[in-house]
Amino acid sequence: MPMTGTYDLRLVALSVVIAIFASYAALDLAGRVTATQGRSRRFWLLGGATAMGLGIWSMHYIGMLAFSMPMKMSYDLPTVFISLLAAVAASAVALFTVSRRRMGNWQLTVGSIVMGSGIASMHYIGMAAMRVSAVIHYDARLVSASIVLAVIISLVALVLAFQVREEQRTSLRKILSALVMGSAIPVMHYTGMWAASFTHSDRPVNLTHAVSISSIGIVAIAASSLLVLTLIMVSSFLDRLLSAQRALADVAREGERYFRTLADAIPQIIWTTSPDGRFDFYNKRWFDYTSRAAEAENVAGLQAALHPEDLAASTQRWQHAIATGAAYEGEYRLQRAVDGAYRWHLVRAVPVHDSAGKVVKWFGTCTDIEDQKRNQQHLEQEVRERTAELLEANTRLTAEMQERERTQKELDLQHAKLVAELTERSKLSTLLTRMGELLQSCGTVQEAFSIVLGFAAKMFPDLGGALILLNASRNLLEVAGSWGDCQLAAEVFEPNACWALRVGRPYLLEAGDRSAQCAHVQGLQGSSLCIPMQAQGDALGVLHFQAGNRSHNLSEQELTLAGTFAEQIGLSLANIRLREALRSQSIRDSVTGLFNRRYLEETMEREVHRAARTGQSLGVIMLDLDHFKRFNDTFGHEAGDFVLHNMGVFFAKHTRADDIACRYGGEEFVLILPNASVEATQARAEQLRVGARELSFTHRGSALGTVTISVGVAAFPVHGPSPKQLLAAADTALYEAKKGGRDRVVVAEASQAAISAVAGDNI
Repeated sequence: MPMTGTYDLRLVALSVVIAIFASYAALDLAGRVTATQGRSRRFWLLGGATAMGLGIWSMHYIGMLAFSMPMKMSYDLPTVFISLLAAVAASAVALFTVSRRRMGNWQLTVGSIVMGSGIASMHYIGMAAMRVSAVIHYDARLVSASIVLAVIISLVALVLAFQVREEQRTSLRKILSALVMGSAIPVMHYTGMWAASFTHSDRPVNLTHAVSISSIGIVAIAASSLLVLTLIMVSSFLDRLLSAQRALADVAREGERYFRTLADAIPQIIWTTSPDGRFDFYNKRWFDYTSRAAEAENVAGLQAALHPEDLAASTQRWQHAIATGAAYEGEYRLQRAVDGAYRWHLVRAVPVHDSAGKVVKWFGTCTDIEDQKRNQQHLEQEVRERTAELLEANTRLTAEMQERERTQKELDLQHAKLVAELTERSKLSTLLTRMGELLQSCGTVQEAFSIVLGFAAKMFPDLGGALILLNASRNLLEVAGSWGDCQLAAEVFEPNACWALRVGRPYLLEAGDRSAQCAHVQGLQGSSLCIPMQAQGDALGVLHFQAGNRSHNLSEQELTLAGTFAEQIGLSLANIRLREALRSQSIRDSVTGLFNRRYLEETMEREVHRAARTGQSLGVIMLDLDHFKRFNDTFGHEAGDFVLHNMGVFFAKHTRADDIACRYGGEEFVLILPNASVEATQARAEQLRVGARELSFTHRGSALGTVTISVGVAAFPVHGPSPKQLLAAADTALYEAKKGGRDRVVVAEASQAAISAVAGDNI
């Protein structure tokens, strides 16, 4: 029969404490393994793995001892030892993984799997070490969960150890990481314990190598594991301390060696003194220069080699520097041993202070400047000689420069004038090119007018003017727009009122000349210019310029620019009108004047997307002229086209500005009503049906009678979410209207998918 056990919460708490302590030790050991190399690294890896494995193993067995059942429990010592080895191996894998300089994803994955498998193996080997009068059964799902949990805990442990391994001191992050790891490891253990169930058995128990553990044994296990972990952490701390001291000593020795090597390599004389001014170091350059032995140097030091004339001043300044702590600098002569000559040197010394600001050392240099001084004297003599020559040459050059300056001013004035003219021409050319590019991109004549008038004001700031175009009937000239202070006698006038259109070329009327003045500029005092605009042999209108009351005439540059300006405008306007005509032909039906089926398909797609985006409805009306084939057979196709044309006029008049009326094909028409609900669309369709019955047609004196229409109504989104579905729904409703006797309006039935979509949107 199944047996149940209980847990001693004190032992459970003790196992958690040991796990946390072992986790902190693992984080600390990760730093030591990472920081060491060679044999020391292998020592810390082996010792750390042993201590860490012992801590995890102790947590496991104390956790198992916390579980008690109503029977005697013993443990097989060889099996217990094997579980300890599994814990040590898992710990070694963990320390080796986190000691890598870089830990990639595959290393982290493999390390966590091996470490987690080792911990899980330790647990289940430890369970196998139990010797009880019962049969142990395992829940495979819980066993799998405990193994997966062990791998996840190992992954978290590796990541945390890798992040804090460089921290030498105890930090909050390190403590929190140890708490997380130490709390997670017992979770895996007790999950594995939960997976086991016990059933009483009468079979004899093999107790050959088995021992039972008392309370004293539990204390011994806990104390020994904590002692080992404490010792390994103390050892880690002492090792870090000794390593830091050795590193500081090495740095000091290396710094001194580096300084002496650097001082000997420098070509200048380097020396140092104690705070009271006693010389305690010279570099090799000093001994080479003075031929003195190192043992012969005394307190006098550098001053022993000074020139007698410089000794007093040098000594006084040096004593002052020592007393005040100020930097020392001077130029003195030192005796060179090889020839006994005194050579000038630049002597500098700076004090070195400690953290309290006290002088602890003087650092000085002596730089040979004898050659520089001689060169300086030679240069000064040459400068004096050259200065005299330059004064004489300067007198001659002054006269020449004054003459050249006058000539240069004249050239500068001419150059500035030329640059201004070129700049202005470049500016005008740029404006003209830009205007041409914009005109090529215009979609309508009105856009072109605004561009032309805007650029005219920029290109002709001193002139007023107007753009005058022939109307559609080509019997009147109309002012499309003007710029500047343009004075015109009328806004509309006949073509023969302008002399430029009469003669077919630009017409210039100079200021004060009233012999043949254009009728549209009567009373103008200044000069005026009219340029006919033509394209492909057709006259488009006149580009008019006027100087107002300016007394002088238009310049040659203004006349040339005006001609180019007018030519550019004429070509652009002709192209725009041609594009408008072509577009109208491509989207308009030639019989009815309504939009064609191609335009319907493009517009329908756009309107459906707009309605879906704004959440508005969209009405669709499909109409068909009843018995139109019989009408054609009776009255002929010419009369049929006459009726289709008049029906197109009727539909165009009875639609809103936003509505779109199209000929769908043959005698079928489609009307698109933006923002119209099903009810509003049905009401509009009924109005059209009634209005169509009231029409009567007469062609070539013959009465054609009345025409009735059948109408199908659909709306977005009730009858479909796409243009194709809406048109199909309206067409089906139109078919029902014909089938029901014609001359009627039928609303399409909403599809179940559309009803569901609308209901979902409302929700």
